[in-house]
Amino acid sequence: MNERHCLLDSSFVIDLLNEVADGQPGPAIAWLRRNKHRQCWISPVTLSEVLEGAEEPAAVQAHLSKYRWQGIHHRHAEVAAAFQRRARQRMGENDSWQAAITLVMDGVIVGHDPRAFSRLGARYLDHRAAV
Repeated sequence: MNERHCLLDSSFVIDLLNEVADGQPGPAIAWLRRNKHRQCWISPVTLSEVLEGAEEPAAVQAHLSKYRWQGIHHRHAEVAAAFQRRARQRMGENDSWQAAITLVMDGVIVGHDPRAFSRLGARYLDHRAAV
């Protein structure tokens, strides 16, 4: 597992954008400051979920442009399908795509949704829990 490769989940990005807008550093900004050595990625799933609730989509896209972009490809679909097929309980569709992207990039996902990503074990980092 390459812990330098971090996929930023929408739960992280929403916290980050709120902290930036409020001018109040919180757990997301603190996590970024502690983890400058990591490579942070945004997926189409993250972008879609964040833009869905954005009041200023252009500002969100401008802010997120500083992060690396991880597209979704054929291999991600295979991994998402296998991940869901092996599960006793299916994940939400967007969460399964995020998990597949994380597994294919051999990285970790950063967010605050432990119930959704509990099956990832050490591949899940809760930015609110990390101090």
